[in-house]
Amino acid sequence: MDVDTGIDDALALVYLLSRPEVHLQAITCTAGNVGARQVAVNNLSLLELCGRPGVEVAIGAEVPLEIPLVTTEETHGPQGIGHAVLPPPAQQISPRHAVDVWVDEAKAHPGEITGLITGPLTNFALALRREPELPRLLKGLVIMGGSFNYQGNTTPTAEWNVSVDPHAAKEVFEAYRGLPTDKLPVICALESTERIEMRPDHLARLAEAAGAGPELVLPEQPEGLRSTSDNPLVACLSDAVRFYMEFHRLYDQGYVAHMHDAFAACAAVGRTPVTTRLATVDVETVSPLLMGTTVADFRGLWGLAPNARIVDTNDPAQCFGELISSVGMLARRVVAEPSDTR
Repeated sequence: MDVDTGIDDALALVYLLSRPEVHLQAITCTAGNVGARQVAVNNLSLLELCGRPGVEVAIGAEVPLEIPLVTTEETHGPQGIGHAVLPPPAQQISPRHAVDVWVDEAKAHPGEITGLITGPLTNFALALRREPELPRLLKGLVIMGGSFNYQGNTTPTAEWNVSVDPHAAKEVFEAYRGLPTDKLPVICALESTERIEMRPDHLARLAEAAGAGPELVLPEQPEGLRSTSDNPLVACLSDAVRFYMEFHRLYDQGYVAHMHDAFAACAAVGRTPVTTRLATVDVETVSPLLMGTTVADFRGLWGLAPNARIVDTNDPAQCFGELISSVGMLARRVVAEPSDTR
């Protein structure tokens, strides 16, 4: 899992930790929503909160390949997890670089690892430079990023993860051109992820699934109100998501939170239904007006082999049902198991 945690990355991570059949081999961190070191601290703290210390967390690229870093604390909060405050983690950041983790683990477990990237593609692009066979060594790859025939969320045409490092995204898509269909990355772009709108009732249902007291995050409440839930995981997610809802409302999108990365996590483990379309994708890296725009050729007009499978249908209600039930069960375990055994 390669992340820039990030509120929706946080929910994606917690969801993966809630799935008993998922083995999280490592978490690699890149700069995006916040700086890479803050991303690593967020991941370590969330692992400990969920009773899963011991998963390797490695820092990778702290700046994009060619352009200056832009972060978005106004969207995700000063630490990247909204209003949530987590204690400093006991576990240390891995001494390995994220690129070494990608390459070494893929070589050690050929055909077994599914990669999930929910941040800028910098680490993976660097790993491809080191090992061009990486797409064939992985079992599969799921990417949250891009927008196709759909308004961007950073510029009129560009999605955030790609816009942070468009040169990295371009290299990644180029590396997959001409591979067998089952090896092509599954792309969860804005036209599918913005349908995953978390609303106040979803947080109420999460608290219920966790066996916690009522959790009310409502638009009429004061901004910045902190959760009083007796379940620490529910309280953390509630505080994070409230910030995200406040941000979306500020930009006239309603009191909702787009859970882009959590959807990608559900898709990566095959627990939410999707359909995909083959396309040849390229990324604009020259035009100041269109920098970071992802362009998809669905009809073969360029005469180039496909390099992506773009999600074109999904089921938001089913996805939220999956997230709430699974994360709710994890939240129950966090309370039920003594802290020294988690």
